[in-house]
Amino acid sequence: MANDGGEVCESAFLQGVRVLEIGDELGEYCGKVLAGLGADVVRVEPPGGEGTRRFGPFYRDQPDLNRSLYFWHYNFGKRGIVLDVDDERGREDFATLAANADVILDSRPRGYLASRDLGYEQLADRNPKLVYARISPFGDSGPWADFRGSDLVHLALGGVMMNCGYDPDPRDGYDTPPIAPQMWHSYHIAGEMTAMSIVAALNYRLASGRGQQLSTSVHEAVSKNTETDMPDWVFLRQAHLRLTCRHSMVSASGPSLAMSKDGRFLLPYRTYLRGTANAWDSTVALLKEYGMQKDLEDPQFATDYRHSAEANDRIGHQVDALVSRVLFERDLWREAQAHGLPWAPIRRPEENVDDEHWQLRGAVFEVDHPELDERFVYVGGKWVTEGMSWPRGRRAPLVGEHTEQVLKQWSETQLQHAKVYSSPRVPAEPLVSKHNKPFALSGVRVLDLSWMLASAGAGRFLAAMGAEVIKVEHDSRPDGMRFSLGTCPPGGRAERDRATEPLPTPAFTGNLNRGGSFMEINAGKLGLSLNLKHPKGREILEDLIRNSDMVVEGFSPGTMSRLGLGYERLKELNPSIIYVQQSGFGEAGTYGRARAYGPTAQAMTGISDMSGLPEPFPPAGIGYSYLDWFGAYNMALAMLAALYRRDITGDGCHIDASQGDAGLYLTGTAILDYTVNGRRWSRYGNRSPYKPAAPHGAYRTIGEDRWIALAAFDEQHWRTIADVLGHPEWTRDERFADLSARLVNQDVLDQMVDDATQSHDGFCLMDQLQAAGVPAGVCQTAQDRVESDVQLAHLGWLVELDQTEIGRWPVKEHPVRFSQTPTYIGGVHNRSGPSYGEDTKAVLSEVLGFSDAEIAELRECDAI
Repeated sequence: MANDGGEVCESAFLQGVRVLEIGDELGEYCGKVLAGLGADVVRVEPPGGEGTRRFGPFYRDQPDLNRSLYFWHYNFGKRGIVLDVDDERGREDFATLAANADVILDSRPRGYLASRDLGYEQLADRNPKLVYARISPFGDSGPWADFRGSDLVHLALGGVMMNCGYDPDPRDGYDTPPIAPQMWHSYHIAGEMTAMSIVAALNYRLASGRGQQLSTSVHEAVSKNTETDMPDWVFLRQAHLRLTCRHSMVSASGPSLAMSKDGRFLLPYRTYLRGTANAWDSTVALLKEYGMQKDLEDPQFATDYRHSAEANDRIGHQVDALVSRVLFERDLWREAQAHGLPWAPIRRPEENVDDEHWQLRGAVFEVDHPELDERFVYVGGKWVTEGMSWPRGRRAPLVGEHTEQVLKQWSETQLQHAKVYSSPRVPAEPLVSKHNKPFALSGVRVLDLSWMLASAGAGRFLAAMGAEVIKVEHDSRPDGMRFSLGTCPPGGRAERDRATEPLPTPAFTGNLNRGGSFMEINAGKLGLSLNLKHPKGREILEDLIRNSDMVVEGFSPGTMSRLGLGYERLKELNPSIIYVQQSGFGEAGTYGRARAYGPTAQAMTGISDMSGLPEPFPPAGIGYSYLDWFGAYNMALAMLAALYRRDITGDGCHIDASQGDAGLYLTGTAILDYTVNGRRWSRYGNRSPYKPAAPHGAYRTIGEDRWIALAAFDEQHWRTIADVLGHPEWTRDERFADLSARLVNQDVLDQMVDDATQSHDGFCLMDQLQAAGVPAGVCQTAQDRVESDVQLAHLGWLVELDQTEIGRWPVKEHPVRFSQTPTYIGGVHNRSGPSYGEDTKAVLSEVLGFSDAEIAELRECDAI
């Protein structure tokens, strides 16, 4: 999609878009994503190269500015220049480039560019169409604006770590710390949300000619990434436990990992959701093939008893027994999948390199390094698009490799971006949000056939940007998230506000409108009940497709084709239609029929194995459906990128996205380390081997299961930690004389720090350390974030929205602030998620022109 001269293929999503990136690890993932979409991303580095070139691992383990595998991975597809913005000539060159740029991506410290007359206001005066995106640790205003962040600290304060770890000791509670998933996930989350928002701002600029400023707080973005802990606390005051390689829950559940005879692990996943297909019969059928079903065919298991904890323990025991008798390479998971079970192996990331499925999807591919005369396998595309491929041709730049080339090209040419497609639905004036400013996506209509978080979550972001998102369901198969956790209590918000103890989880009564998780995920959408198995329901769907900009769905691969609504048919109905599908492993490839949830994809792609303490501990995994949320982010990015491309080319497209593609993309340098150095992945707990720091971990503080994360990247950090903890003598201990010594002696150092922190209140200790410039943060719970996080409160991270049946509840706002088109999570309709079929009459009458009598007839024949 791009070549070394900066020329862009006509099929690229962001063809001709110029991005000037300056900053550190906070922004590099975002720039990588934009380069993958076809933008000409130019990485601005100071003399001597960016600091991230010093992050490991390295080619053949030899530190060198041009041989950091970290830098290779996160700067793939970019061009690189060196400018000294502390020098007048360097500032002039930066300003010239900014005047010809479409996007500035800035992750330097607050005020860095402004103090050099290169801030947003100065650059926008010269280039009013500029989209200026800031990524900062905690936001550029508020009580924590000057706090120091790190990947570990953000995962702690954002609540991720308190969802990830190992089962508690049944008598003494937690004897292992919360675990930070490895590697760099806080910057993945913030970067993905920023990339999505940049593309939304570019869409608005096409229509209006106006640029704007965007601001992302890593802390806020990460705090919105956890899953079931938030609704359980918000609705029922229930706190979660960390559990080994499975969802954090209010109470301990049976184990989810099963060990093979050679010591590897399988994930025989069983969803926690009510209302989804029960896997009991399929599991028993698999066990029976091996003669290991025992008494599980007893008539008692044909009753509701099979849903009891005792029954689940019994079937789980038999599954464990079966797995323990086979080798990992036996691929028992494939047989389970043949029975419709969402099982997966716990793979290391590099074990996907030779998998035909990922190769066919372009999720891994070889990249040429001419300076080394070698080729290496990289993680590849984030999705599959017919007639297009993810760019593969440009490895990360050498220091200053393109300085002269870029300065010449960008100063001589200024690219124009003309909108060639105009939707008949775009109003004369943009729709205005509750912020009294225009929405970015006024007039865009999305037909949302999504299912569960991974696909349904995507539409909420476009709704927050002003799109009309029509959620289609039928009560014969409602969205499974309607049965999820975080159920509204019978007494509603008043009952919750009075509660001083956890409320009991309400029994399901058949009411589809009590699920807090569903309402959160589908905020701002319209609700349409439509029976796609009925001929008239199909006709209505086709009429809606004719009147929409895009169709998105989360069905099993092939479902739309079986309905007679494959992409070719969609194009017949609407030649410019955008069709985006999301599934566990994607439709193209060899796993198209595999059944998957977020944890299944996490296990397969290596994400689960990349969280936990070093062996012999098992993987801890991520304690929620991380790839459900990331799948939703990825899908929303695809939707927005396709919308931009349609508006500049007139062409729709078909995007086949998957949680698996998204997961592989997040495995950082693990695959490169394997293909370059032959090194298999090994977990490292909460330590920091690639950006060296010691101490670096989570340590106990006062209170039950309370922990603080802290990091000492330099000597000043170390001296401050020792002083604040009351042990200045540590700095005179030869074992800790410098960073190299501390890294060698981390075991004893961690124990000493942990002993000392146990006499401190975590929040007081955090404030003391941060005031002295040390990255530190409490491992926050959902309660902490909702009730006492002053920075999140300052940023307005939650918005109170009404829901027709359950009333007014807080909903997570989009974590990126737009200066001209601020998002509003309540969308155009200013509300939380829809009750089942709530807007059926309105959609049919206002969009399709049906009369009341025609709608009544459709209800009578069960078409709606």
